[in-house]
Amino acid sequence: MSEQSHFEELRDVNVWVSLTDSKLDIAWVISRVKSPKAGAVVLFAGTPCPTLTLAPSLIWLSGTTRDNFDGKPVTHLEYSSYAPLALKTMLSIAQSVKEKHALTAISMVHRLGVVPIEEESILIAVSAPHRQAAWKGGEEALELCKEKVEIWKLEEFGGDEGGVWRANQDGKGGVQVESLDASHHG
Repeated sequence: MSEQSHFEELRDVNVWVSLTDSKLDIAWVISRVKSPKAGAVVLFAGTPCPTLTLAPSLIWLSGTTRDNFDGKPVTHLEYSSYAPLALKTMLSIAQSVKEKHALTAISMVHRLGVVPIEEESILIAVSAPHRQAAWKGGEEALELCKEKVEIWKLEEFGGDEGGVWRANQDGKGGVQVESLDASHHG
């Protein structure tokens, strides 16, 4: 039995942003930004893909969906958004970063739904004539996406602790799930 997947996208000239509930495809995101005009491609990914053959001009940044937060075990993350608004914000960020850093192209895709530990939740690929612009543009796109895009995550902890909903921002506090449930019933 195959699962139905959900995919939404907005685009502009050499700019692609999308939301999906499917596992993210690194090669697909890179293929969107590769160009004979670009001497460098930067990719931010949740975890490295050992089967991907990397070009010499590809700068690879790697992070991972951790199995812990603040000393607590995390079983998985679950991402949620209001897609029309999140996509508009992502498109605005991508257009702005592309212009500011004179990028050749940019592609951003964020996964929604349950994301198991060690799977990617976001991929951002940028290309530029020179590596400095690609590096700076890729980093800025990631930071702005985490700061501004209307995506929320549930960090589900093991044991009796439950989970915490938080904005998709590094180091920001969240709201304990039980607190939310209690406020809706009382």
